[in-house]
Amino acid sequence: MALNYIWIGFFLISFVAATGQWLLLGDVDVFKRIMDGTFDSARIGVMEIALPLAGVMTLWLGIMNIGEKAGAISFLAKIIGPFFRRIFPGVPQNHPANGHMVMNFSANLLGLDNAATPFGLKAMESLQSLNPRKDEASDAQIMFLVLHTSGLTLIPLAIMAQRAVLGAKDPSDIFIPCLIATYVATIVGLITVAICQRINLFNRIVIGWLGGLTTLIVGMVWYLSQYMSRAEIEVFSKVSSNLLLFSIIISFILGAMRKKVNVYEAFIEGAKGGMQTSLTIIPYLVGMLVAIGVLRNSGVLGFVVSGFNWVFSSLGVNTDFTSALPTALMKPLSGSGSRAMMVDAMKTYGADSFVGRLACIFQGSADTTFYIVALYFGSVGIRKTRYAISVGLIADLAGVIAAIFVAYLFFH
Repeated sequence: MALNYIWIGFFLISFVAATGQWLLLGDVDVFKRIMDGTFDSARIGVMEIALPLAGVMTLWLGIMNIGEKAGAISFLAKIIGPFFRRIFPGVPQNHPANGHMVMNFSANLLGLDNAATPFGLKAMESLQSLNPRKDEASDAQIMFLVLHTSGLTLIPLAIMAQRAVLGAKDPSDIFIPCLIATYVATIVGLITVAICQRINLFNRIVIGWLGGLTTLIVGMVWYLSQYMSRAEIEVFSKVSSNLLLFSIIISFILGAMRKKVNVYEAFIEGAKGGMQTSLTIIPYLVGMLVAIGVLRNSGVLGFVVSGFNWVFSSLGVNTDFTSALPTALMKPLSGSGSRAMMVDAMKTYGADSFVGRLACIFQGSADTTFYIVALYFGSVGIRKTRYAISVGLIADLAGVIAAIFVAYLFFH
């Protein structure tokens, strides 16, 4: 129901804003921009997202099926089981969903978006098998989605590469700030969902896992920042992430061979679902992308940024950060849109400017909440999202606030 109101709201707010620009500002092109944007968003949803995703889904669902036949998913589920049992109390310890979620979180952590999406869709499908109300998101599905939308990534390689292209002196200088911001978003998302679901996080296992993960991230950040140059960090990221991913594929194949599984047939069996999954999500994806495009092309985001600037100026607060806000506001709506905003900020103000760097930290602080809700819940036919969007946006907001603070600390 929440998604219904949000979707309607995007159109109505955009219509009011566009009408105001036409009548009060004489902008006769505003409705043309909106309609052109709707057609473009629909084309992007099908031609640039859903259809390319079909190939990736076909590949990785086949690989995942090999892993299941080899027992690798169950093995991962047993390792992570004690922790997941606390934050996903409705998921049995040895259920395949645990392994699928681990694969998704691992791929996200390494910045491997192409692998993370198939793993995530498979995890959502596994969680749906435990869901008694098929059209309504379960507690476990909401927890999984919110943790996913927090976008925890160790090394924001794509952002660093874009900064290098635009002439930043040290493209990796946003590495630590991005990691801090996205980690804050993840922890806030976890705590908020735990409160909503009355999950007790104050127990030895949860604190041990979170403490261990925090120590691992802090240790890696410290080592990379102290002992590696920008070029070495980029090489480390490329080699380690892709080597690990390929090693997973090889281990699945070897494990299946050990169990005398027909590996190729297992791959084909799993891959058959790739096209069907992609076709299933097209209506949900196009619907959300068109609504987001209407909101963007109507100028609503620009008005919101101007409003923020006026409010903070009236309060006597430094407003240097407001010029980077379009990236933060666009991020929950569209990954490509926020990327465009980030690039525009760096081109306008400079890659090494405060605004340029903050826009990059915003880009790396969270993931695209509305897109992920439409994609993941749409893939299993969930229409009632309950509080998933609101909590996802709370995590996004925490990431934005953390990004502003850390940007002032590091670069202002």
